[in-house]
Amino acid sequence: MRTAFCKSPSPSRALNATPPVSPPRHTFSDTLMEENIENAEGIIKRWSSESSVSSHCNVESLFNINNRHEATSFIKSVADLQSAMRYYVSENPGSEKLVRAQILMQAAMKILEKEFYQMLKANRAHLDPESVSTHSSRISRSSGSLSDFEDDSDDDLSRVSDRESASAFMTNRAMADLKTIADCMISAGYAKECVKIYKIIRRSIVDEALYVLGVERLTFAQIQKLDWDVLDGKIKNWLNAVKVAVKTLFFGERLLCDYVFSSSPGIGESCFSEITKEGALTLFGFPENIAKCKKTPEKMFRTLDLYEAVSELWPEIESIFSFETTVTVRTQAVNSLLRLGDAVRTMLTDFEAAIQKDSSRTPVPGGGVHPLTRYVMNYLAFLADYSGEIADIVADWPLTLQCPLPESYFGSPDSNDGVYSSPVSVRLAWLILVMLCKLDGKAEIYKDVPLAYLFLANNLQYVVVKVRTSNLRLLLGDAWLSRHEAKVKQYAANYERMGWGKVLTSLPENPDIPLEQAKTRFRTFNAAFEEAYKKQSSWVVPDSKLRDEIKLSLARKLVPTYREFYERYRVGLKKETWSESLVRFAPDDLGNYLSDLFFGNGGPGSVSSCSSASSSPGHSRGGRSN
Repeated sequence: MRTAFCKSPSPSRALNATPPVSPPRHTFSDTLMEENIENAEGIIKRWSSESSVSSHCNVESLFNINNRHEATSFIKSVADLQSAMRYYVSENPGSEKLVRAQILMQAAMKILEKEFYQMLKANRAHLDPESVSTHSSRISRSSGSLSDFEDDSDDDLSRVSDRESASAFMTNRAMADLKTIADCMISAGYAKECVKIYKIIRRSIVDEALYVLGVERLTFAQIQKLDWDVLDGKIKNWLNAVKVAVKTLFFGERLLCDYVFSSSPGIGESCFSEITKEGALTLFGFPENIAKCKKTPEKMFRTLDLYEAVSELWPEIESIFSFETTVTVRTQAVNSLLRLGDAVRTMLTDFEAAIQKDSSRTPVPGGGVHPLTRYVMNYLAFLADYSGEIADIVADWPLTLQCPLPESYFGSPDSNDGVYSSPVSVRLAWLILVMLCKLDGKAEIYKDVPLAYLFLANNLQYVVVKVRTSNLRLLLGDAWLSRHEAKVKQYAANYERMGWGKVLTSLPENPDIPLEQAKTRFRTFNAAFEEAYKKQSSWVVPDSKLRDEIKLSLARKLVPTYREFYERYRVGLKKETWSESLVRFAPDDLGNYLSDLFFGNGGPGSVSSCSSASSSPGHSRGGRSN
């Protein structure tokens, strides 16, 4: 029996025996993934049923302030569902659980797609570019996760409002929620659906904002047909709009795109480009169209305003539109700058040509300031306010002359004026020189040489004052001013010499002369003074400082000499018959007559009836005094 029970089976029977089939082993990972699917199914189905409620009912948002924990759980369940799907794809691609997980994922994405849309729509006020750009510093410091706001409640919001604006709180929370949803949908492979919603809604916001700012899509043909007054109004509006558009609208939109899609920079770039590119091209294309319009000197300053605006905003434009997909926006801004610069150079050339071609031959009454002088100097004074922009424009546009500017005009190259180092200074100084040369020709129109010199003194004084009281002084320098002030004095001295030389030489150098000679001298002086006063009573010196300087200079040269001569012979001549006809002016009368000159209101009448030898200081012409 022991032998029978203990006998070993034959080798052949052992090889042919079939082992029993054992059931597949259930691992810990299997259990964990099944739990992930079960947990995800519960919350996803719960919110799927909420989404399927009739649109007439109020459907509560997953990301409502009262559902922060629920929203966090939902996002975590989607992440767990992804983990389960990745596990089954690698371990058991044919598993029914993988199909179940895929169906749940599709349902979850529909929920998040709806939430993303509702959040963008409901938070338009909190997600406007101004709010985003204003609170950008705080946003950049925050982690941007849903958990930052998961404990929010109405009480929390009221407490936050005490620390900072409720708007800032809502903006930051909305951005964090959008980022959370975008990250979740992109990681789940639903980036296309997320991006489509984002682009549609945000582009409508940008387009609406540009419309409110008054940015119009005008073609060159449309702009060209507008009257200048209408076009000038549109330029003013554009100048106001462009700063807001760049610094707030586009900047805020770039911040929002970068933040919401920070996990996928390529998607953020695509969104920002499609949302803003068309509006930006319209905005930055406007200056180029203006630059292509007909150019006149009067349009110079608006052109410079446009150039200044684009130039000052260029660093922001370059930074905001730094993507490769927005290179056309940067190119458009650069093209506008180039076109505007070309327009300014053309207008400067035309302005110089207009000065050269001025052919007016009508003398200014009284030798006053010529209209050309006023126009040119006011124009240049305004140009000096744009010295930075003009410096940029003329930097590679040297002034080409047949001969160099005279050294006496600029001073020596070793002077400290800094004029030679500034292309703007050289060009503006050249334009003034061109005008002064034209004025030299216009002075020749006057038949009276003294009046011609007075005309030159008046006009150069106007130039000097305009330079001194504007930014031209910074460009031309004090040495330039000193040289031209000296030239004004030279013109004034020539006027005095030519206009009053006959009067001054009629008085004896030595007052100790015979009485008969004194009589002759008085007659000569009377005639010369009457003639000079009669001729010059309608002449003008508009500048009060120059007017007083000329009067004071004449009085110093004339009155003391005449007073000495007058006191020497007044008593002796009183005994003579017709003494009043010989001594017709008291010394104080001369000062009073001189004080009444250069206002241009005198007539060509005689002065003899208005004064006598017995005149006292109180017996003077009722004119203006010094």
